[in-house]
Amino acid sequence: MPRYKLTIEYDGGPYCGWQRQDNGLSVQEVIETGLSGFTGESPTIFGAGRTDAGVHATGQVAHVDLARHWEADTVRDALNAHIRDEPVSIISAERISDDFDARFSARKRSYLYRIFNRRAPPAIDRGRVWWVSRDLDVAAMHEAAQALVGTHDFNTFRSSHCQAKNPIRTLEELSVIKGPGEEVHITAMAQSFLHNQIRSFAGTLKLAGEGRWTRDDVAAALESRDRTRCGPVAPPDGLYLTKVEYGDAPKRTLPSL
Repeated sequence: MPRYKLTIEYDGGPYCGWQRQDNGLSVQEVIETGLSGFTGESPTIFGAGRTDAGVHATGQVAHVDLARHWEADTVRDALNAHIRDEPVSIISAERISDDFDARFSARKRSYLYRIFNRRAPPAIDRGRVWWVSRDLDVAAMHEAAQALVGTHDFNTFRSSHCQAKNPIRTLEELSVIKGPGEEVHITAMAQSFLHNQIRSFAGTLKLAGEGRWTRDDVAAALESRDRTRCGPVAPPDGLYLTKVEYGDAPKRTLPSL
């Protein structure tokens, strides 16, 4: 069965998350329904990251096995035609070797968290940013973020419902910069993240931006390994999965047929 790699963009606002669930429409279900519409099959797609309800993506990656060979551009265009009424877009499709796995072959995942920092609430970007009306000190946020970079036990910064057996992760990057207009951008990169880890980071770094926490406070919360020591968990609205990177071996492609 030929395997295809899909790169996907979506507005997570209307969905219960990436993964198919019983309690609402998911991004996975939207795409699988579209695939069924033009292939006549009932394929299952596998995503690189199981984004939560309300979380967006500009670079989600998934793979799917189909029963027959299709031109990669046909997969992209036909699938987009079948899901055109949904805020989901297949940016690209490519034939990929069958040792590629969107989730388990991933080497790095990058996320962006957007904070809209002004007194007046957003109108155009409502539901796509976290509105924080109090002025934030971006430099203080970035300095505090550096206490979290590296390999740590991140039990403080994960959901109480997190199913990961091991809370140890290696955070390669956590940066806070002034974004365009009145935005503050938090970027994070690691091979994998815990449930609610980035939203926990964002809520904690907001406290640093307001002058209520210092880098030492963030470091102490990390070392406590105590979920109750975390700052408030930021809403899903501002979180985006932006990029998934793969090693050379699993990424080799096959020519279209």
